[in-house]
Amino acid sequence: MAFAVIVGFDLPLEFLRTTGSQIIYRFEIFLGFGVLLLIINVRRSVRRWMGMRIVHQTNKFIWNQPVSSERKKRVKVYTILEAFVMLCAGSALYYVTPFAILPAIAFWFTTVDNLIFLWIGTMKEGFRAGITKKAVVVADRDVSVLYFSGLRKVTIHQDSIYFDYIKTLQLSFPLDCIEEGQRDLFFSTLEAQLDPNKVFVTRQRN
Repeated sequence: MAFAVIVGFDLPLEFLRTTGSQIIYRFEIFLGFGVLLLIINVRRSVRRWMGMRIVHQTNKFIWNQPVSSERKKRVKVYTILEAFVMLCAGSALYYVTPFAILPAIAFWFTTVDNLIFLWIGTMKEGFRAGITKKAVVVADRDVSVLYFSGLRKVTIHQDSIYFDYIKTLQLSFPLDCIEEGQRDLFFSTLEAQLDPNKVFVTRQRN
């Protein structure tokens, strides 16, 4: 955005002895920004869609349930807000200077992708959490895969479930991903996949 303002409003750049509209390769610079944004956004999009697809294959899971209604509401709010921000960012870039069309397209792509992802996830119960013999998989706004290999402790703290591994690695996901009435079954199923001599599991909040 800063570079778009410099170019769009033809601001002086004294240290380069030029102005924004006279910067050479400005289209190529915006092209680089656009490609970088697209790579980041497409990578995240592919990861989210793949996560939704995997967790929707319930026959491959020992335990698999839609995320809680409370979590769905939060995901809906966050995703709509993110889409709105991306829409505004892309529109603002293009309004300031048409040279920023490619970064703007990257933001608009994310806006459309977010709305489609939200619709599919809400209508098709695509936002789910599941347990396999090797990992816990949670797919809503983002995808969390928490493997059992190297796991040492599972605890609840401040409304999140934490997985502590060897070498001080710690992963987590929100507790409200699990419907309250399903939490006992979730932990029972989880404990059944773990070696009690190697992994400590607590169901109580710290």
